[in-house]
Amino acid sequence: MTDLKNIENYNYSLEKIFPEAEDFLPIMGTDYVEYYVGNAKQAAHFYKTALGFQSLAYAGLETGMKDRTSYVVVQDKIRLVFTTPMPNTENTEIFEHITKHGDGVKVIALWVEDARKSWEETTKRGARSYFEPRVEKDEDGEIVRAGIHTYGDTVHIFVERKNYHGVFMPKFEKWESHYNPKPCGLKYIDHMVGNVDWGQMDVWSKFYREVMGFAQLISFDDKDISTEYTALMSKVMTNGNGRIKFPINEPAKGKKKSQIEEYVDFYRGAGCQHIAVATDDIVFTVSEMKKRGVEFLYVPGEYYDTVEDRVGEIAEDMAVLKQHGIMVDRDDEGYLLQIFTKPLTDRPTLFFEIIQRKGAQSFGKGNFKALFESIEAEQRRRGTL
Repeated sequence: MTDLKNIENYNYSLEKIFPEAEDFLPIMGTDYVEYYVGNAKQAAHFYKTALGFQSLAYAGLETGMKDRTSYVVVQDKIRLVFTTPMPNTENTEIFEHITKHGDGVKVIALWVEDARKSWEETTKRGARSYFEPRVEKDEDGEIVRAGIHTYGDTVHIFVERKNYHGVFMPKFEKWESHYNPKPCGLKYIDHMVGNVDWGQMDVWSKFYREVMGFAQLISFDDKDISTEYTALMSKVMTNGNGRIKFPINEPAKGKKKSQIEEYVDFYRGAGCQHIAVATDDIVFTVSEMKKRGVEFLYVPGEYYDTVEDRVGEIAEDMAVLKQHGIMVDRDDEGYLLQIFTKPLTDRPTLFFEIIQRKGAQSFGKGNFKALFESIEAEQRRRGTL
């Protein structure tokens, strides 16, 4: 069974289980993810070099964008936007975001059929408006966008692009580059994880349920996600067709500071902790990224002593998975393979998860203990555990 078929079957099952999530806010997928960064050109170069993204679009002084410069990179269905503020402008929001958070995710943009209706339906249910619906036009047509606030300084922007045929959106031009390293096999965003502070998980899971019509797919408490030292709790929220999945994490009491507390301390508030990206060949993807300098969490070798007893027969060579530190877990639908990068910024905040689903629709519960111990080892090195 192909990954695409798995997605289609999963979407169908979610529509039957959570029909209410389709009532007022149908979402067709993730449109783009926008980072606010200190140097957009260098950030885009890093993601091209290390993760295999390709040049797509550019906006800046040359295109009539006076307050910021943005570079857009693409790999299969994933679009990332890196935005840096220009000096001497009245818009200080981007400066303030970078000063407070460092490089981080500002916008999780959602592809919708009707941006006006999406904004109206969510704001009347209690969402705080980021900006009202607006039409942006050029010779390639028009895009309608509208935005709402969510946890921390993160926002969702609804993007309606059915009447637009340009490279990305108005004020962007095609970014022509002689330097386009080969892709690393990344296909689409599987899920995006938000870290919130103590006592905020239920607040934001309620937001996604009541304001955006999401349903709770699964939850984990501190008994599921803990080690001797640290713990967290998580609720995974999903829209009706299953294309958007947002786990919401908060700290749980432990002997020492958890990764969620560390994130919130260094990010200075709630935000996007990691982006999970899907691949059809995780061994190829991880091998390529390692060649290009991406660092991954170390998984203790003893993890692999019992993994076959737990997950049963798999198609991959366990020795190769052990060599790369790729973890395996199984649920009733099949199994998955996953690995986590070290933070991609100087602050120990944002990182990537690489995931290959072989039928499984879970989130690697059987790997939580080994993953946490790996993260704790990094925290110990940083002196933040």
